[in-house]
Amino acid sequence: MTVTILTRRLHSAAAVVLALVMIMQAALAPAQARGRGLPLIRDAEIEELLRIYTTPIFRAAGLDPRAVSIHIIKDNRINAFVADGQRIFINTGLLMKAKTPSEVIGVLAHETGHIAGGHLARTGMEMRRLSTLAIISQLLAIGAQAGGALAGNRDIARSGKAIMLGSQSMLQRQFLAYARTQESAADQAAARYLQRAKISGKGMLNMFQRLASQYMATLSHADPYVMTHPMPMQRIRNLERLLKKSPYFNTPDPPWLVERHKLMQAKLAGFIGGARGVYRRYPPSDTSLPARYARAIAAFRIGDLNGALPLIDSLIRAKPKYPYFWELKGQALLENGRVAQAIPALKKAVSLAPRNGLIRLLLAQAQLATERKDQAKAALANLKKAMPQEGRRPMLHQLMARAYGILGNYARAELETAEAAILMGDRQLAVQKAKNAMRRFKKGSPEWLRANDILKTAERRR
Repeated sequence: MTVTILTRRLHSAAAVVLALVMIMQAALAPAQARGRGLPLIRDAEIEELLRIYTTPIFRAAGLDPRAVSIHIIKDNRINAFVADGQRIFINTGLLMKAKTPSEVIGVLAHETGHIAGGHLARTGMEMRRLSTLAIISQLLAIGAQAGGALAGNRDIARSGKAIMLGSQSMLQRQFLAYARTQESAADQAAARYLQRAKISGKGMLNMFQRLASQYMATLSHADPYVMTHPMPMQRIRNLERLLKKSPYFNTPDPPWLVERHKLMQAKLAGFIGGARGVYRRYPPSDTSLPARYARAIAAFRIGDLNGALPLIDSLIRAKPKYPYFWELKGQALLENGRVAQAIPALKKAVSLAPRNGLIRLLLAQAQLATERKDQAKAALANLKKAMPQEGRRPMLHQLMARAYGILGNYARAELETAEAAILMGDRQLAVQKAKNAMRRFKKGSPEWLRANDILKTAERRR
């Protein structure tokens, strides 16, 4: 009977440990942090701006800017978090609602503090430590309950249950205190990074003050010991003390960076805000660059190319060396079937931003839409140049497969399709195409070995 009770209670202990682990994971990285199910968006202009924001911060933190990836989530809430090592996720809501570049930079500096401090790895260690304590506590409680039951003493049995509930509460509070410590450490690190990078911390303070005022009403009766973050006003006071020590606290954001920030917000409004929202935020009476940008995007998104093109051309005349206006023109023309006109615009964008893999993908897409062999060769050249940045993106390999197909190189077309399939998680298609490629290539050749690697990877995922 004791064994039966122990087995039954151990299942309860495992459930408690699982619940504790779920609380711990939620504290620093939401369950969706790995990118599965998240509405991630890609944009060449916004990604480059985020790199401009973060590069001096990463360097101040001693991180290699190339080793940290930044992902944009289509979500209207103000949020950012780190996950899976050196990956930062940031919501479009934060980008849209930040009044200045330094507000975004301050949040990203805080997330960098989590990365540089190894908080995710340490959280894993703390989870394992507390999980062990949880199991030990449960076993002690089970022993008390079992002993009480055998002795016929209900008070002892009830004490075992109390031990179990008390240990759960204690361990939960221990972890939450640990999470609050990490949040404070990330704030302190952010202040150091901003000062080293000679960037004002005023934006960070302003953003956190706005967030604090929003949440104060809901937290007025909250127990500070059951929260993952420090209490808002305490946090603001600490941040204010830290950030105002910097000699750069009152340094304004450079005008060119403010303009880029506003263009980013206009682009997001145009693509994800809907035409009505765009015209409310950017009425025709507003002739600023960001306003025209937002209205141009909104017009082409609703199929009004004749209304969009004059606006885009006015943007190009205002900033002829800004690659993303040329990119927008090429995209608008391509999506409306005017491929021959789209290609020169996208070539111009590539010439102005030659290291941007996303724009090269768009140009390759336009070139392949012609179905001409000379354009397929040009598309392949662009795709190969985009490989260092976009090599893990299925679309790149799909476009390469299409280019090889137009050129009649069906073996390589099969191989690239297999690569795209394995990246998308389509195991069945990856196996089929990898086998087809292996039959077409000489055994032991680099291409055959690559196909064989894809096949083995797909089979391991069965």
